[in-house]
Amino acid sequence: MAVCARLCGVGPSRGCRRRQQRRGPAETAAADSEPDTDPEEERIEAGSAALSGAGGDRSAGPSSPPRCSLLELPPELLVEIFASLPGTDLPSLAQVCTKFRRILHTDTIWRRRCREEYGVCENLRKLEITGVSCRDVYAKRINPRVKSGRFMRILPDYEHMKYRDVYTCLLHRYRHILGLWQPDIGPYGGLLNVVVDGLFIIGWMYLPPHDPHVDDPMRFKPLFRIHLMERKSATVECMYGHRGPHNGHVQIVKKDEFSTKCNQTDHHRMSGGRQEEFRTWLREEWGRTLEDIFHEHMQELILMKFIYTSQYDNCLTYRRIYLPPSRPDDLIRPGLFKGTYGSHGLEIVMLSFHGKHARGTKITGDPNIPAGQQTVEIDLRHRIQLPDAESLHDFNELSRVVLEVHEQVRKEQEQEGGPEDAEGLGQQSPQPREEPPAELAQAPGDGGAAAVAEPPAQSGQPFVLPVGVSSRNEDYPRTCRMCFYGTGLIAGHGFTSPERTPGVFVLFDEDRFGFIWLELKSFSLYSRVQAAFRNADAPSPQAFEEMLKNIQSLTS
Repeated sequence: MAVCARLCGVGPSRGCRRRQQRRGPAETAAADSEPDTDPEEERIEAGSAALSGAGGDRSAGPSSPPRCSLLELPPELLVEIFASLPGTDLPSLAQVCTKFRRILHTDTIWRRRCREEYGVCENLRKLEITGVSCRDVYAKRINPRVKSGRFMRILPDYEHMKYRDVYTCLLHRYRHILGLWQPDIGPYGGLLNVVVDGLFIIGWMYLPPHDPHVDDPMRFKPLFRIHLMERKSATVECMYGHRGPHNGHVQIVKKDEFSTKCNQTDHHRMSGGRQEEFRTWLREEWGRTLEDIFHEHMQELILMKFIYTSQYDNCLTYRRIYLPPSRPDDLIRPGLFKGTYGSHGLEIVMLSFHGKHARGTKITGDPNIPAGQQTVEIDLRHRIQLPDAESLHDFNELSRVVLEVHEQVRKEQEQEGGPEDAEGLGQQSPQPREEPPAELAQAPGDGGAAAVAEPPAQSGQPFVLPVGVSSRNEDYPRTCRMCFYGTGLIAGHGFTSPERTPGVFVLFDEDRFGFIWLELKSFSLYSRVQAAFRNADAPSPQAFEEMLKNIQSLTS
């Protein structure tokens, strides 16, 4: 307040005088009966007058510049100044004096804050509903089966809404849930992106493309939305199901965690019962019918996922995740990738760099290797020189090269005093066990590459999969930049007997890489998720590392 007292001058502003001149006699008389300033303004004026008097004796002369104060500035200039301040500072500014409080009711100030802080570009007074179906704009007032022709509008009346209400009651209130989140759906996980979309806050669930089209764009569907139906009252709606938005609830549990709840779960049910719901889910999730899937084990996995995930359609908890930080010496740009996982379909993996190692962490998972686990770890200190194209067809030749490096890494770890864990990779010591059947073992895992200052020895090296190595997607690149030794995590159903086995990380280009699983004789292809995510950067490298530990501990 002392700073404000030094900034503010005495007397009403020119804008105030102009408003007084435009008043009628009755308004003027009523205004004269009220004090022109509140007590705070009087204190400011008295202090400023004292400063002016004391300064006048010291600086008397024709060269003294005239003193100016914020209170003497015209209102339109104050509006421009206040609009450039962060929205979180404006409530404190409104407590300085009555004039500031009146000016802060100017809606253009809050419109600018909505645009600059949250990207809201819509004009409340000229809002055009484009790309919105009539079903979204209007909803049946009564039972949809009754053809009464009566409808009710379900979008708010923006004409009488203020940007200040949008900022304070919607954007600022729910700012903590913006960004990337991982839903707690057992081993399956997921990727939720909460964004400001126009005058809504919408939670979009990102889904991989249909198996095995790894290069196709991501799919997404809305899970919930928040908007202002009435002034100063935010409405939460659940978007799950096929009967339109309905009543929901959002609760911020604690920092970096929130939950959603549906209050009308009957909207999730379909008239054809669970059988119709399963067929609809299968078309959306896999892009096919159950009759098109001939593999019996794959049918079991699909049915198991539907039954498990259906239990979470009314209440979900989300935990924040960050995108991995990048450094100039990273081998490729870190981020999110979608990759093939055998009978489990396509899943999402986060590629991050940790010194001389790279790590692939599952964002979505399956009953073998659940979400949050590190499916692939890459040792960038050990390059692998692939055999020539003719010899590469021989799986035994590739296996021999990789196992030689594997033995070298094992000896280095023994000399260093045990399995290397200094980089925080969470590597588990191999446990002797019988090799699980191909159906029960973790299908292709995921990989990542990391920082390496050494340039590649070869560019555009020919690449072909050895005979006997299976791949869900045969349309893989036929040239690669370089290869590294790595280990992949495999396990039986229910994440039993987890074990790290040697493999080959293959870097194709900036947006694609692969991993050859020697024990499974399987190849995984990964393609970058081409999407821009806001509010997803980690505040610090330490915060990102802590996030990785937290999501891994939930399924360990």
